[in-house]
Amino acid sequence: MAGTATLSLPIIDLSSPDRISTAKSIHQACVEYGFFYLVNHGVDEDFIKQAFDQSANFFSLPIEDKIKLNRKEYRGYTPLYAEKLDPSSLSKGDPKESYYIGPLTDTTSVRLNQWPSNELLPNWRPTMESLFWKILSAGKELLSLIALSLNLDENYFEKISALNKPEAFLRLLRYPGELGPNEEICGASAHSDYGMITLLLTNGVPGLQICKEKLKQPQVWEDVSHVEG
Repeated sequence: MAGTATLSLPIIDLSSPDRISTAKSIHQACVEYGFFYLVNHGVDEDFIKQAFDQSANFFSLPIEDKIKLNRKEYRGYTPLYAEKLDPSSLSKGDPKESYYIGPLTDTTSVRLNQWPSNELLPNWRPTMESLFWKILSAGKELLSLIALSLNLDENYFEKISALNKPEAFLRLLRYPGELGPNEEICGASAHSDYGMITLLLTNGVPGLQICKEKLKQPQVWEDVSHVEG
């Protein structure tokens, strides 16, 4: 989808001591855009780089090793073209690889996370488990501000037990970047995410686009650049 311009989104500082003002800014950003940048979220930049490096290590494995962890119950590896987020697309599937990691506290026999062995990828599992908890913590803090933005108690989602055992998923993604002339140009075709919120973490590579008014025709897709912090 060709972007017509680079969209300038609001920047929300999760560490700001003025929670009321921050909540108002979140409300305005959600109403006007549906998206915003989140900075000072508590996940260290050096650790983020480490996590991206570990993600790249997995996707660089031979397909024979990756397919042994093929996705079951939304946990594990999804190969190229296995998903098609926009059913109206004429493509054979989205040209991306992904890896799903589900709630770490879920230990039921049919919903266990799958992990590459430590011999194959040393420290991969502890890195991803740590990333899961760090992002979940940032997400819970953000949800408390969203509650305030809706004129609710900041602990509202906790009180209604929405966060006791959240169905939170960490998803690693790799887009090949270079495609054949007849292939779909979108790494992930047009879609809306499910769930309460989505937190996207990038390594600075461009490509993310958003459509603020999906019912408006023709749809306008705008580029979203990377912001440090």
